[in-house]
Amino acid sequence: MFEYIKGTLIEITPLNAVVDVKGIGYLLYIPLSSFSNSPPIGEEVLFYISPVIRENFYRNFAFLSREERDLFEKISEVSGIGPKTALALIGHLDKSDLEAAITSANVTLLSKIPGIGKKTAERLIVEMRDKILKGLKKSPLPSSTRSVKPEDRVVNDALSALINLGYNSLHAQQAIKKALTHYESPPPLGDLIKMALSGI
Repeated sequence: MFEYIKGTLIEITPLNAVVDVKGIGYLLYIPLSSFSNSPPIGEEVLFYISPVIRENFYRNFAFLSREERDLFEKISEVSGIGPKTALALIGHLDKSDLEAAITSANVTLLSKIPGIGKKTAERLIVEMRDKILKGLKKSPLPSSTRSVKPEDRVVNDALSALINLGYNSLHAQQAIKKALTHYESPPPLGDLIKMALSGI
């Protein structure tokens, strides 16, 4: 089974990428985040692969990091969540923010992602929360994913507010991260939202 594909990026859209490897073009299904962070057309790229085989199709889902690929595979195992939904989750929230949303049971944030309703978000939290927390104990990660702190809630609430205003969740996430660079610690919710909006 494939671990990764390394070659020249020929085409890329928010949904797919085509990578040329010695004259063979591989069609890959990617998250929105990979589209935003991929190198320019014509340059070398490496995608970590997760093949999904069904009776009527074979697809390679691809990610720019091994950690994203591994999380995608764990999410895909949740009952009622297929590869398409898992891809949307990975594409709209980066790994640490997604894990934080699950461990803090942030149903509001998760249910704002396209394809994720309230029931699906709740199921995801129930089935994934303990697995993620167990993994965090073995491999320390940033504090935002290890515990639920007041500043975590401020960031998540700000993200939810921007999404409710109609902004794409990926753009909202990037705006909030940029806004946070202006503060030594997360500011009050209203200030954070205003700063994020000024950068969109």
